[in-house]
Amino acid sequence: MRMRWVAGVVPAVLCLSMAGQEHRAPAVPLVANDPFFSLWSMGDRLTDVPVKHWSEAAQPLLGLIRIDGKTYRWMGSMPRGYFGMEPVEAMKQSSVELTPLQSKYAFEMAGLELRVTFFTPLFPKDLDVMSRPVTYLSWSARSTDGRQHAVDLMLDVDPLVAVDQPAQPVTWSRLHAKGLTLLNVGSRDQQTLHQSGDRVREDWGYFHLVVPDAANASTALSLDGVPSFVKSGELPDTDEVAMPAPAGRRGHAAHLAAKLPLGSVGGTAVERHVELAYTDGYSIEYLGRKLRAYWQRNGMKESEMLALADEQYPELKQRGDRFDADTMAEMERAGGADYSYLTSLLFRQTIAAHKLVADLDGTPMFFSKENDSNGCIDTVDVTYPSSPFFLLFNPKLLEAQLEPLMRYAALPRWRFPFAPHDLGTYPLANGQVYGGGEENEENQMPVEESGNLILMIDALERREGNWSFAKKYMPQLTLWAKYLEEKGLDPENQLSTDDFAGHLAHNTNLSIKAIEALGAFVQIARGVGETKLADHYEGVVRKMPAQWEKMALDGDHYRLAFDQPGTWSQKYNLVWDDILDLHLFPKQVMETEWRFYMTQLKPYGLPLDNRKTITKLDWEVWTASLSAKPEQFQDLIHRLVVWSDSTSSRVPTTDYYDAVNGKQISFQARSVVGGVFIRALMKRPEVVGSK
Repeated sequence: MRMRWVAGVVPAVLCLSMAGQEHRAPAVPLVANDPFFSLWSMGDRLTDVPVKHWSEAAQPLLGLIRIDGKTYRWMGSMPRGYFGMEPVEAMKQSSVELTPLQSKYAFEMAGLELRVTFFTPLFPKDLDVMSRPVTYLSWSARSTDGRQHAVDLMLDVDPLVAVDQPAQPVTWSRLHAKGLTLLNVGSRDQQTLHQSGDRVREDWGYFHLVVPDAANASTALSLDGVPSFVKSGELPDTDEVAMPAPAGRRGHAAHLAAKLPLGSVGGTAVERHVELAYTDGYSIEYLGRKLRAYWQRNGMKESEMLALADEQYPELKQRGDRFDADTMAEMERAGGADYSYLTSLLFRQTIAAHKLVADLDGTPMFFSKENDSNGCIDTVDVTYPSSPFFLLFNPKLLEAQLEPLMRYAALPRWRFPFAPHDLGTYPLANGQVYGGGEENEENQMPVEESGNLILMIDALERREGNWSFAKKYMPQLTLWAKYLEEKGLDPENQLSTDDFAGHLAHNTNLSIKAIEALGAFVQIARGVGETKLADHYEGVVRKMPAQWEKMALDGDHYRLAFDQPGTWSQKYNLVWDDILDLHLFPKQVMETEWRFYMTQLKPYGLPLDNRKTITKLDWEVWTASLSAKPEQFQDLIHRLVVWSDSTSSRVPTTDYYDAVNGKQISFQARSVVGGVFIRALMKRPEVVGSK
């Protein structure tokens, strides 16, 4: 039967696809620490596909279990001929659940239930813990048939996890820390911070498989760990010693393997855990100086950090469970069940597209990577859409993103009257590379980035309750406000954050940003005590909304561009009118827009504008949050959840897709998905993520 689409109504077939079923993520985060240490399962079941980096390069982890002498697979794919073997039967996956900090799988086979949890303790208010490059992998096994079962677990880590290219030679080692065995692998050459780019992986530092001595495990550094375990239930008793060797399978580099005996398992669950970690010495280069991860700022050694992480595991796991429950409940209160799920899906992705480092004086600096776009570092119009997440959970993390950018903008080398776009290409933050860089104004985003920074700094200072950060950078903010006064109301032919759509003159949504930013600058000027400056811009900005309405109105809606009748666009930048208590635009603007939007809805969301059916996930939630009618918000959010459950694009959640067919256009694993937290920020919960 062919379904006829009625604007404003989610088709029944889509509603039914959700009923009584768990959600299906486009990809499940397994290890979600930073842009380099980022491993995902991109299939329905953990055993369907190899574990991959967010960039889709294979970095395989293989998980096996032996139940009463027979081996099964609980993680990773095993095609025919893998290790010269026949495929090992996969356990039946009964469920997968995503919470903000955890991915939880459940399997059943041969009278045994196995629960597998990947837990990354990204507590936004605990920077020491959040900055550790550690994810915990834990298991819980129990009998479901009333019998005792002999059970052993096995984990195999491919050395590809530590290189950019398979041909790169690696070395491996076995070390001991306090109560721990560390199996380590890294590139032979260790060329620290030698390259930058988008779809590249780290090839300096070392991956660590950290096994507690209390687990009574056996370990091996061998290419034969998997076939040996399948055949005999044991690991090889001889390590590979011929190193270095190319990381790829044909290079005969050792895999890291651990066997964890669970003994005789009955109705009482038996639990084990290991750490998956990656340490790199220096993580970011900022204006020519190499910076270490934040957890290293006081000289802590890798072995100390890993031992402390294991010692704190029980406490952190309890904290994580509480954090997840509290956050999901808060998100549901803010936006309903669909919204709570969507935020859980995107929580770790938001943080893991950043790296937290310390400047030489210990100042935290939090650098984003513009994943699957151009690889830029600390991009202003990437920080802007993700800022609601950090304003909500810990404004200090937003300040840590803005600080390196504002320091750069204050240098004589930045000579333009508008804000910069980026600081370079990750992980090298040595100066803008986008558009004309530091050389000329070609393909810059003057109104966009100037407005973004003023808005974010006002929001930051209001959230923190002081104006110290703004006061430090008032010369730059004042210069940018002047630029917006002259150019913002009716922007010239410029790029905006939606640069994939190309240049657009007279952009009405960009004009809104400029107007809101000037209103924010009035608050900043008053906050730092510059009353005369505030009064001037108060007089300027109060006239602008009426001018905007007159130029933008197109009958029953507002235009995409002032000079283009018959067009329309999402006016997502209006969210700051309420968040910052600016109240510059009358409520009827968004009421008018939403009546029109209801006629433009597609199966998987609301297009960005009239030109195509492409859309942006972050902006859709901003637009949804501007509706005064809860049913309109719920309608659009439900479409987004239906899309994420059914899209054929099995990658870490994209923010740029087609609202009709649901397919990814570009972009994945980006931090901009933190924009979905705008609804919770607008609801202003008193406490989020404090535990």
